[in-house]
Amino acid sequence: MILCLVTDRRRFATSERGLLDQVQHAADAGVDVVQVRERDLEAGALADLVGRIVHVTRGSRTRVLVNDRVDVALAAGADGVHLRHDSLAVGAARQLAAPGWLIGRSVHSTEELQAAGGADYVIAGTVLGTSSKGADIRLLGLDGLRTLVSASPAPVLAIGGITLERVGDVAAAGAAGVAAIGLFLQDGLKDLVADVRRRFDSVKSAS
Repeated sequence: MILCLVTDRRRFATSERGLLDQVQHAADAGVDVVQVRERDLEAGALADLVGRIVHVTRGSRTRVLVNDRVDVALAAGADGVHLRHDSLAVGAARQLAAPGWLIGRSVHSTEELQAAGGADYVIAGTVLGTSSKGADIRLLGLDGLRTLVSASPAPVLAIGGITLERVGDVAAAGAAGVAAIGLFLQDGLKDLVADVRRRFDSVKSAS
């Protein structure tokens, strides 16, 4: 499975230092991707933060992607970019990308999935209810996730309301992994990541 940590430095009282510690622990635990999604930062501050994250993950299996900012990803030496559903086309990002870059895209419907052609992976959501989204947000649900998985040529990661207890549900719906913020906001990330993988793989091996 693919595990993606989505950052939110505002969740930490110590802000950047707390985030860097979280990323370091996630890399040590074997998280596959860190998506730096700090949309309130200007380009310079964002590039500095991404550069620090790239530094703490160096030598690990973890790849660092920047949310939507191809320019910042290039400047900071990141491993790729994750595009919003309404961002530039994947093909256009490829023309700007460094060799070997990973490019993902967010999708919420089959129409958006069709526009994500050429992406290495997609993140589908919001799958389940989550405190980080308003109560009026339209949920994709497990059935919607299953529909996108069946239609996607690229691996689909589920996002939104992902807890340890729901990992098996998204695995059963066909997801290739999960992306999350809150799931990774706890101590003992190495044990958590191992437990997530074990639960996910047990469902996949039984199907």
